[in-house]
Amino acid sequence: MSETTDIDRQALREAWTEVHGPPNAAAEQLLEQNPRYFARALDFTAHAWRRGPLAPKVKALILLAVDSAASHLNRDGAVDDVRRALALGASPTEVLETLELTSTMGIHAANTGVPILLEELAAAGRPIDFTRPLSERQEEIKAQFTAKRGYWNSFWDGFLRLDAEFFATYTAMSSHPWEHGTLEPKVKEFIYCAFDASATHMFEIGLRQHIANAIRYGATAEELMEVFELASGIGIESFALALPALREAVEAAQ
Repeated sequence: MSETTDIDRQALREAWTEVHGPPNAAAEQLLEQNPRYFARALDFTAHAWRRGPLAPKVKALILLAVDSAASHLNRDGAVDDVRRALALGASPTEVLETLELTSTMGIHAANTGVPILLEELAAAGRPIDFTRPLSERQEEIKAQFTAKRGYWNSFWDGFLRLDAEFFATYTAMSSHPWEHGTLEPKVKEFIYCAFDASATHMFEIGLRQHIANAIRYGATAEELMEVFELASGIGIESFALALPALREAVEAAQ
C-alpha cells in the first residue's frame, strides 16, 4: 500500500486484517498514532504473504517456529501463529511437528560450547585425540544420526568424542519428526532455517548447514528468500511489547 496524503485508517486496518488477522491493541495504537509508519510496516510484513511460492500454511508454520523458539518465546505471537496455521489448513500434527523441530534449538548450547571447549583443552595441554579411531558404539551413533537426519557435519565430531551417549539422546529426539512426521523434508529444513536466521538467534553455522540441506531437498532460492522475509518481521514486535506501556504512561501523566 503506497503512502498517501490523506490517511484512511479503516482501509489500513482492513489491509492488516486481510494479511495478519485483526490488529491487536499495540497495532491499533500504532495505527492511531502513526498511520504512515503503520502502512510501511504492513507492507514490509505482508510482502511474503502477498506473493512468493510457499503455501500459506507453511508461511504460518515458519512464523510459529520463530515465535516459539527458545531464543524468543513470544507467547502471544505463537498463539496467533497456531490459529493461523490451523485456519490455513495445517493439521494439529503438523503444528506439533513444527514445535518438535523448533525444540532442537537447545542443542545449540553445545554446538557453541563444544568447539570452544576443544580449543581451550588444547590450549591447556589436554587436547582430545581426534586421530584415535571411533569406538564401535561411537560409529553406531554416527551412522544412526546420518541415516535418520540425512547428513553429517564435522561439528558433531566433538560430541562423539566428549559424550557419545548424550549425542545418542539428541539423535533420538531430533530424529523423531523425521521418522514420524508428515512435513516434506525441505519444509522441515525451512523451520530450522527460520529460527537459526531469526534476529534473536543468528546461528550462522547451523543456518549454513540447513540452507544446504534444503537446497539438496529441492528448495529454490525464492523459497529460502521467503523464509528469511517471514523471519524478518520479528522486529515489528517491539511495538507489541512497548506501546501498551507507552499508552499507560501517557494516560497516567494526564
